[in-house]
Amino acid sequence: METTISDISYSLYIWQAFIFLTIGLLLFCLIDILRNKFEQNDKMVWVLVVILLPILGSLLYLTIGMRKKIKVS
Repeated sequence: METTISDISYSLYIWQAFIFLTIGLLLFCLIDILRNKFEQNDKMVWVLVVILLPILGSLLYLTIGMRKKIKVS
């Protein structure tokens, strides 16, 4: 079982890409939440969900929370 430097660096690149994508998704969702209006205290709930559950919370916000925004005419 020999591991070469190239095997380790490929897995490191994959982890780094995963972490950067997670941080980017989290920041996108937080900025979108803070820029828009929600009913009652839904904004605070979504911020907490996205911060406490970064990957799952961001995906939930993109699927459910984006539809809950108050549309300003």
